[in-house]
Amino acid sequence: MPAWICVRCGVQSPDTPRPPDGCPVCADEREALLDGGQRWTTADELAADHVTELREEEPDLVGVGVAPSFGIGQRALLVRTPQGNVLWDCVPLLDDAARTTIAGWGGIAAICPSHPHFYGACVDVADAFGARILIARADAEWVQRPSPRVELFDDEIEPVPGVTALSVGGHFDGSAVLHWAGGAGGRGALLTGDTIMVVEDRAWVSFMWSYPNLLPLGAPDVDRIARRVARFDFARVYGGWWGHVVTDAGADVVARSAHRYVERLHGRRPGRSGA
Repeated sequence: MPAWICVRCGVQSPDTPRPPDGCPVCADEREALLDGGQRWTTADELAADHVTELREEEPDLVGVGVAPSFGIGQRALLVRTPQGNVLWDCVPLLDDAARTTIAGWGGIAAICPSHPHFYGACVDVADAFGARILIARADAEWVQRPSPRVELFDDEIEPVPGVTALSVGGHFDGSAVLHWAGGAGGRGALLTGDTIMVVEDRAWVSFMWSYPNLLPLGAPDVDRIARRVARFDFARVYGGWWGHVVTDAGADVVARSAHRYVERLHGRRPGRSGA
């Protein structure tokens, strides 16, 4: 029986003879249904005309995407460390060539999805490498394909030394970020999916409750996210799509972007400096 993949979001559902009636992830008001209604595919069908793309983002950090673009077009990130590799977020397809390459790099010890839109085929990938799937307990209801590999955490967890997944909320109750202390040449990197969105102007980031439907977060949510990540040192911020990267002064960018966002919520017009 296939594990059905939602064509809109790329998240797998349980193995069943027939596709589910609908995708709860896309039926939620943070996402959207395709024109013409729900559509499903399978890993075999997807692999017939798509491939997994691996790109080095920086030493020991590899982007993992699907080409041509599928679903919402996100890419995952593989953090490589001497203590084990961590896949941040997931994609709907990890083909044989990518699995062979990643196995040669030491495989995957843990998969840490930022939030339900990026669960992808995390069970397939975890089964291939014997990996743990670490999901914030606040988002447990959104797990579409149950597996004994899923482990829930309440606040934060260290999948391997030097790498920390932290639940900060916002976009989803359990939305998380991943701090990699060794990133950016030892200055630290924060991997955010769209818990914190790296926007077109790479001097800023932003925050939303629903990106497709343009529903904002409230000021308390944004303040909490900014406070929670302020404990980390990081120079770079890696968002959830190719090229969405803040290359320097990442911690300052997040702090002043949060300030600007809250100011605009209150009807004030801060200058570019965030003052």
